[in-house]
Amino acid sequence: MATIIKLIRRGKVHKPFWHIVVTDSRAPKGCIEQLGTYDNLKKPVKLELDAEKAAVWVSRGAQPTVTVRRIFLKQGILKKAAELKGAGLKP
Repeated sequence: MATIIKLIRRGKVHKPFWHIVVTDSRAPKGCIEQLGTYDNLKKPVKLELDAEKAAVWVSRGAQPTVTVRRIFLKQGILKKAAELKGAGLKP
């Protein structure tokens, strides 16, 4: 199964609120698991993310979109996923 990690927009008109979710790339409407939320209108930006779940999904081969990859880089999740994958652990 080809999985991607992407942002899904929620909220009202002119007040977006984003969910970070894992989805199947062949069925874009469905959601396998929600990893967190992202609110870029708050100052500072409000980010609630389950880093452990995100690292496990990335180490299993889920491909984050460009925006999600930037968020993961800032949070250090891609580094943690590389360590999980390099250690040979089965998450």
